[in-house]
Parts: sequence; C-alpha cells; structure tokens
Amino acid sequence: MRIAIVHFHLQTGGVTRVIQHACAALAAAGHRVAVLCGEPPRQPEAFAARLAVIPALGYEERRAPLGPDALGAAMARAARRALGGAPDLWHIHNHCLGKNLALPGAVRGLAEAGQPLLLQLHDFAEDGRPALYRRMLEVLGGKDGAILATRIYPLAPHIHYATLNARDDRFLAAAGVPDAQRHRLPNAASFATEPLQPPRRETRVAPGGTHMDGERGAKTDRPSGDVTERHMDVNTGGQAGAEPAACGLDHRRWLYPCRAIRRKNLGELLFWATLADPEDRFATTQAPQNPLEQPIYARWVALAAELALPVDFALGARCGDFAALLASSHALISTSVGEGFGLAFLEPWLIDRPLAGRDLPEITADFAADGLDLGALYQRLPVPLEWLDAAALRQRMDAALAAATRAYGHARAREDLARAWAAAVDRRDPDRIDFGRLDEEAQIEVLRHLRTDPAARSALDTTTPPLMAEAERIAHNRAIVEREYMLDGYRRRLEAIYRALLAAPSAPVRDQADGQALIARFQAPERLFLLRT
Repeated sequence: MRIAIVHFHLQTGGVTRVIQHACAALAAAGHRVAVLCGEPPRQPEAFAARLAVIPALGYEERRAPLGPDALGAAMARAARRALGGAPDLWHIHNHCLGKNLALPGAVRGLAEAGQPLLLQLHDFAEDGRPALYRRMLEVLGGKDGAILATRIYPLAPHIHYATLNARDDRFLAAAGVPDAQRHRLPNAASFATEPLQPPRRETRVAPGGTHMDGERGAKTDRPSGDVTERHMDVNTGGQAGAEPAACGLDHRRWLYPCRAIRRKNLGELLFWATLADPEDRFATTQAPQNPLEQPIYARWVALAAELALPVDFALGARCGDFAALLASSHALISTSVGEGFGLAFLEPWLIDRPLAGRDLPEITADFAADGLDLGALYQRLPVPLEWLDAAALRQRMDAALAAATRAYGHARAREDLARAWAAAVDRRDPDRIDFGRLDEEAQIEVLRHLRTDPAARSALDTTTPPLMAEAERIAHNRAIVEREYMLDGYRRRLEAIYRALLAAPSAPVRDQADGQALIARFQAPERLFLLRT
C-alpha cells in the first residue's frame, strides 16, 4: 500500500509518537509511507517514511495562507512525489480540532474526489476546547452548528473514523457515524521492556529530557524516539533555592511523568506531598510549554515552596538520563482528570514499576476489558466541604457551565448545576467532595488547611497514595500490555482498518455526523471538571 499520513507538525507530542509508531510498523510490513506536515521535524531520521513539509498545514496562527482547495492540491502533489504515485489511502490526524481552518475543507475535497480517508480523532474540540470550537463555528460554520458539522464530519462509505477509546467510539455512534465506518485504534505502548536496574547514586543532573504522559495528542511528550527539549527554568519544589534533585536518590520518589498542564491536576500531587512521610518525595518531569499554562504552573511551584512540600518540579528536564530517572522511582503516579488514551496506565508495567493515583474509568474501561488490573487506583479523593467556601465553588461551577453553553451554543437546562454538583460530591456523604473536581482556588484552600491543621488528616480516608506493588500484579499487567498494546498488535489493527477502508466503495458525500450530539455528550454536566474548563 501507498499511505499518506497528515498532521500539523512532527514536534514532540503524543500524535507525533503515534505517527512514528505507524511509520515503523507499516515500513516493516513493506508498505510505502509518506508523512505530510506543516513544519520540518527536529529529528527526521526518527520516521521510517518519506517526509514532505507543506507550510500551509501548520497551526492557523503561523501557517502559510492557502485556502482549502489550494491546500488539498498541495497535499496531493506532495504525496504523489513522495510515494511515486497517488496514495491508496490518506490517514489524517485531528483534522477537525480547529488548529488549522483550511484542513477540513481540504479533507472534504479529497473525500469528494473519492479518495479513501481514515480520519483519526485524538482530541475533540467539543471536549473542553471551547476556543477552538468557537473559531471553527464562526469561520467555517457561519455561526451555525449544523453547517459546521457538514464541514468537519463528512460521511460516506469511503470515509472512516478512528478513535482512541470506546467512549469516543460510542459518542461517534450516537452522532450517526455508521458501525462499518468507525474503528477503535488504541495507541501502542513502547517503554523499554528490560527490567530497570537500581538507581545510580550521585548522578549529575543535565539539561534536557522527555516525559511519559500526555494525551492524547495534545500536549505530551514521551521518551521513545522523541527529541529532548528545554523547558521553563523552574527547578525546585519544597524549600526555595534548594539544590536540584538528581536522578539517583536515597528517598522514596513518587514520579509523575507528565508535562504539567492544567488537566494533569498538579494540586492533587501536592495533596499527597502535603501528607507525605519523611522518606517520601514527589516529582514531575516537565513544565508546560504553552504560555497560557505557565502562570498556573508557576503558582503551584510557588505554593510548594511556601508550604515546604517535598516536591521536585520539571525533574525530567534536568536529568540527562531518563531511564535512570525512571529507575529512581518508588512508583509512578498519575493524578490527571482527563486523558484521550491513557498510556500512563499502561507503560509503568513495562518498566516493572507499580502505578498509583487517580483512575479514569471512561478511559481505563478498555484496559480492564483486556484484563489489566488497576484495582489499586482510586476514582475519587473525597475531602470535607467545610474546608472550603462551598458557595463560592458552586458559583464558579455555575459560571463554567454557563461559559460552556455560550461557547458551544447548546441548550442550558435548569438542573445542570445540580447534576454537576451531584457528580462532584460523595453520594454516601454529601458533606464531602472529590478533590479532582475542584479548581485551583478550592484545591489551595484544602492544601493550606491540611498544612496549618495537622489534625485535619484524621478526616481523610487515606493519607498515602494507595499502592499494590506485588511482583505478581506487575508481571500480570506487563503481560497484558505486551500482548495487547505493543507495536505488533498496533500494526495488525492498523492494517485491518486500512483493508476495511480500501474495500469500501466510493460514493458522493451527502451526509454528516451530528455535531450537536457530540456536544451534548462531551459537555454533559456530570463530566464537569473545573480543571478542564
């Protein structure tokens, strides 16, 4: 097969890593692959494919100003040159996210020309991306959601959609995408599978490094094949001005491999640090790069210093040996309140480390169905409402729901706030609320209360992250990941999807998915997490 893969860029990130895996798997199977992107990659040798840079494919704010038709023609020319002929199919990532306003039209043009298309959705503008959705609504839809849906969700037998998880697949089904045109394509996990050695002592810290988690596409980098980057120069937690922590250590390190953007719920990591035993320290690996995220991150760094919490920030950016950093961990931890796929739930087992932290059932249900044992994770972290200003919190939740109504143009029901509040509080004890549902203001209230009143911890269900680190559990989970989520399994799934797509007849594009149905599901009040607004 001749396959053309399309994305905005090939910089470090979750989607880039997915593309690297796809290129490696497809090339090993003898397929010809070309990757079209908007910016030159920093490591072109990391892709087992011909690369073509089309500046008009980049992000809207800095792309070359080509319209949809011209962009589509440029993509077709570049693919033919790179592949030695027209592609048999197109595999396009995140075309409807709103990052590039010409790409949806270019995709529709390819569809109307009868080109087989696999549209892989790692992220949805309808899911906590109101600014991107609003931009598409105004520019592409003329402020009409039905018109926008015709632009970004075309339907025809030769247009197939791939999602990362069963939740997104269900939502597309509810929006009217036929069963034969939907596929679940989970990402491949690829941490080194050799058992880690004990941490080296006195390891020097060097700039650079990568991290494990992200999402779904946005916003995350990983060590496998990705480039090393420098990040914000925020080096210490705990005592301000402390020496940067080294990769090796003589304490118990709970390592959160993530870029510390808002939905990663850094306040919950500090919650556990506030309750830490003397031998415990907590660490993140990367600071956020997005300027909009950095003030929030800096606030957490400052609070950790003020409260003298045992936390090391951006440790991966200062440790030159990522494997040594992983090896130094007592356990990996994740407190994220939102993921697209959830590699953070798979990859720890490949390096023989247990995982602690927050479960995300709508994501991990797929893993549990395959036999992964995540029973040590918690789904809620209840704290007493009396520790915070509950009335002010309800007002902020109401404002967040109102903002979503304005941004997405869906109907606001009178009971929406009651539904959101009921999902946040403890059903067995309505005087307690899930810490992960809080915003930064409320989380800081809780942390200050815990730090100033040592007796307050007696009101909590637990004071340490639950952890089951038995060798049998780790071996069991490792076997599941190796069987279901490694590169060979990914290749088999991908080739099966391609074969189904190529077997589908071409037909006129006369229908579209129901964009309002997607909004109704992604914006359901029960799914409100203030850290994702």
